Amino acid sequence: MNTNQTTHLDHADNAEKEQRMYRDIYDAIMDHRLPARTKLTEQSLSQIYNMARHGVRKVLTQLSADGLVDLEPNRGAFIASPGEKEAQDMFELRQNLEQLAVEKVLVHVQSNSEGLVALRQMVERERDAYQQGDRAQWIRLSADFHIELARLSGNDLLVEMLRRLVSRTTLMISSNDVPGTRPCSFDEHFKVLEALERRDKKSALHEMAQHLHQCACRTPKNVGKSFDLKAVLGQRS
Repeated sequence: MNTNQTTHLDHADNAEKEQRMYRDIYDAIMDHRLPARTKLTEQSLSQIYNMARHGVRKVLTQLSADGLVDLEPNRGAFIASPGEKEAQDMFELRQNLEQLAVEKVLVHVQSNSEGLVALRQMVERERDAYQQGDRAQWIRLSADFHIELARLSGNDLLVEMLRRLVSRTTLMISSNDVPGTRPCSFDEHFKVLEALERRDKKSALHEMAQHLHQCACRTPKNVGKSFDLKAVLGQRS
């Protein structure tokens, strides 16, 4: 094997480790196995995933960009812990941005027909994951619904703005363990979709507004529990 082939394999291996680390931390946060304000140390993560620290920093930077981790100067990386005021502000902003997304999707509904079909399939997978007790997959798909709907708007900046807001608010909602509640209801997603498929703008905007209101209501006031970083993330090492 020549040097170029070895380098390519090393890059592929590093990329796989980075993806795994991102997904493990994402799932652990959303499954609230890693509570708010958990410190993610580069040394521990480097050992758990057998990764160089620059790779760990790359993943932590992406988690920060997605709103799941707060990077604090001279202190390190911590699982995000949005306060009640920030939660209110985020949902207020989401209401405005997601109403815009719905309007723009309807403007291009003809060209978005395949996208709406794919979105319906996503919500069906979300429902199936919930019914099968796959919490991490269900929460991930619940958040992805909003990102994929924004993609259909054709506005890339809107997608990027919503990605952080959706991740950060989903983080808060997912910590709610009240029996019978769902972090982001697939039933409500179906209602939004059905209105879009009917090209019913008034109904689509109403259903999205109601859905986000319910999401805000599912946000708990306080969250916290103890943990062991290696026990949570090192299970498959």
